[in-house]
Amino acid sequence: MSGMSSSSPGVTNPLEGLSLGRLRQRTSEKWRTHPGDVLPLFVAEMDVLPAEPVVRAVTEAMSRGDTGYPAGTAYAEALAEFAATRWGWDGVCVERTTMVPDVMQGIVEVLHAVSSPADAVVVNCPVYPPFYAFVRHTGRTVVEAPLGADHRIDFAALEEAFGRAAARGPRPVYLLCSPHNPTGTVHTAAELAAVAALAARHGVRVVADEIHAPLVMPEAVFTPYLSVPGAENGFAVLSASKGWNLAGLKAAVALAGPAAAGDLARIPAFVRESPSHVGVLAHTAALREGTPWLDALIEGLAANRRLLADLLAEHLPAVRYRPGEGTYLAWLDCRALPLGDDPAAVFLAHGRVALNSGPAFGTGGTGHARLNLATTRTLLTEAVHRMATAVSAAAAAE
Repeated sequence: MSGMSSSSPGVTNPLEGLSLGRLRQRTSEKWRTHPGDVLPLFVAEMDVLPAEPVVRAVTEAMSRGDTGYPAGTAYAEALAEFAATRWGWDGVCVERTTMVPDVMQGIVEVLHAVSSPADAVVVNCPVYPPFYAFVRHTGRTVVEAPLGADHRIDFAALEEAFGRAAARGPRPVYLLCSPHNPTGTVHTAAELAAVAALAARHGVRVVADEIHAPLVMPEAVFTPYLSVPGAENGFAVLSASKGWNLAGLKAAVALAGPAAAGDLARIPAFVRESPSHVGVLAHTAALREGTPWLDALIEGLAANRRLLADLLAEHLPAVRYRPGEGTYLAWLDCRALPLGDDPAAVFLAHGRVALNSGPAFGTGGTGHARLNLATTRTLLTEAVHRMATAVSAAAAAE
């Protein structure tokens, strides 16, 4: 599978287009959860203006009153084109796709199709907190398979978890986060093939959350799970949501491997009508015409990774940060600092910087925090300075 292409000339860094004053005019979760003196670097929203093709698609839809229910396969077709061009993979078969409201709702629908509440779902912790909330809401049990110290899949732990999951119910599922949130790990083709082989041996169905797939750094290669040998009975759920910052325009695509087409057919027809029609139009435009913008964004994210590493080395050298190969999230190991189990609480109270609480990500999250680096260099710099001040203030308060 191929990596990213070079950004087109003339496309500026999307991360540097907005001042703090303009960002504070937003009314989304990121900018309304905390008081106005807090720098919000928590929830996965980027501080960018949307790509011009997306703006055009939404504006034209509104001007013609095209605000009804979604129809057709344009989103899946655009995804197939993007996958072939971006990842060198022609395996998106439109006939084995269905639109879903968003990635997590799509995952829930797949879980209903391939398992029952008596079955267990395996996750690689620390992992995206809604994995726990959504799975448990369906009545299923979560079984953790912790990542290794290198933030990669620990196959001994995964096999042990598969065994425990199979003992709980006859149709266990592995919910794979690829690329991984919060660590930014991009699983290799060899790792994913090993996952497929291990899952087959234990009778485990694999459902891959690939929402961050477009956000892979130049030095890494994204491999779609369904492209590896042995993944034929698996599922993937994808969206343009994270790559182009379209969380407010909900839509996603669930994709079944060739041996899972029958399971896909069990997802109710009304689910296909649940995404936002305007969202589908926006996501389709992003996939078809938004690659230059995406490439410029990825270059900006790469620069922010380097900046964050430098800032931490200078101001918070005790924080361990392993830059991920994908996503725009940074997983910070603060256990060497006297900040307790939840460093994010200290950074908020003493530094007025909002990060995600590490313990919410399951086993392995204690003493950690997740930082969203998809912002301006100025705000990222200010945030680290405030975090360093928070550490000093917390130490003085003891």
